Amino acid sequence: MNDLEPKVLDGKFGKTREFAALDLSGDNYLSWVLDAKIHLRANGLGQTIVDENDASPEENAKAMIFLRRHIHKALKSEYVVVDEPLVLWKALGEKYDHQKTVTLPRARYEWTHLRFQDDKSVSEYNSAMHRITSLMRLCGENISEEDMLEKTLSTFHASNVLLQQQYRHSGFKKYSELVSCLLLAEQNNELLLKNHQSRPTGSAPLPEINAASQEVNATSSRGSIHKRGRGGKRGHWQGSRKDHGARSRV
Repeated sequence: MNDLEPKVLDGKFGKTREFAALDLSGDNYLSWVLDAKIHLRANGLGQTIVDENDASPEENAKAMIFLRRHIHKALKSEYVVVDEPLVLWKALGEKYDHQKTVTLPRARYEWTHLRFQDDKSVSEYNSAMHRITSLMRLCGENISEEDMLEKTLSTFHASNVLLQQQYRHSGFKKYSELVSCLLLAEQNNELLLKNHQSRPTGSAPLPEINAASQEVNATSSRGSIHKRGRGGKRGHWQGSRKDHGARSRV
C-alpha cells in the first residue's frame, strides 16, 4: 500500500491512519497541519503541540505515536531521535512552513482568473471554487460568502446578463444556495435539450390531420378505380355493338 494513502486497521486510536501522511516534498503540509490539529483535539491531545502545556507523559506518548504514523517514512527516519510531539511539530513547521509563500500566490492567481463562464458545468466550477478557496484559507486568507457570490455572478457570460440579474435580485446570502439553483437550472436545460434531440419540433404530425389525410386518399382511390372499371366496360360494349353492326351490313 502507498505510504501516503489513508488506511484503517481497527477503531482504536493509534492503530489507524485517518488521513494522508505528510509527504516528503511537503506539498500537502498545509492540509496535513489542519487534519493533524483536528484529530489531536478530538482525542484530547491538542495541548501536546502548544507551548508551555501541561500534558502528561502518557498524552505526549500517544500524540507522538499519532504524528509519526501520519508522516512519510523518510521523515520518521530523519526525526527518529525526537520523542516530544511539540518538538516534532515545530521541526516540521520550520521545514515546510515556506509552503505558504508558494501556495498563496498561486491560489490568488487562480482566484483572480476563476470565471463561471469558463467551465463546462456547474459542478466543475464549484469544485474549482472550493479547491482554490480552501488553499487560500489554509494560508490565512479569508474568502467570505459574499466574495464567492460576487465572483460567480460577475463572471457569467455576456449572453446571460438577464439571468445574472435575476439571480442577483434573488438575494442569495450563501454561495451554496446559488450553486443549488444553478445545478437545478442546468439539469432542466439538459432535459429540455434531450427531449428536443429525441423528437425535434415538427417531426411528429398531428394525428387528426394524418387520419383525415389517409381517409381522403382512400376515398379518392376507390373513386378512381370505380370510374375506370365502368369506363372500361362501357368502351368494350360500344366496341362490340359497332362490330356487330358492321358484320350485319356485310
